[in-house]
Amino acid sequence: MIGSPMPRIALLVTVWLLLATQFAFAQPRVIELTADRDSRYRIAGQRAPEITVKAGEEILLRVTARKAKSWNRDGSIHGFSLLRAKDRSKVEGWDLLFKPGTQEFLLTAPSEPGEYEAVCTVICSEEHEGMHLKFTVVPQ
Repeated sequence: MIGSPMPRIALLVTVWLLLATQFAFAQPRVIELTADRDSRYRIAGQRAPEITVKAGEEILLRVTARKAKSWNRDGSIHGFSLLRAKDRSKVEGWDLLFKPGTQEFLLTAPSEPGEYEAVCTVICSEEHEGMHLKFTVVPQ
C-alpha cells in the first residue's frame, strides 16, 4: 500500500535497536574490589587478587574500603597506585585514594599491554607493604 506507515515504523525500530545495541556495548565493565582492614586487597572468588583488562578498556572500579589501624590526615584509609612492573613507574590517572565506604572510579586501562602492579599508597598498618595486587593488560 502506497503511503503506508509500516516501512517508517520498521525503520524506526531498526534504528532504535542499533542505538540500544551501541549503548549496551558502551557500558564500562565493573570491577569490585575491597581494600580491607587487614591491609589486603580482595576480589570476591579469588584467593590472590588479580585484575585482567584489555588495553584501553573503560572500567568502573567499585571499591569498598575498610579502615585499618592508621590513615592519612585527609581521611583516606587506603590508596591504589598502578605501577608498570618493568620499571615501577606510575601510570597517569591511576593514583587513587579511598575513604571509608564504597566509591566508584571510572578509569581507562593503560594502552600498553603488559604486567602492572597496584600498590597501596597510604600507610594503613604494619602490614601495609603486603597490600598489592597483580594487574595485567592484554592486547585489544
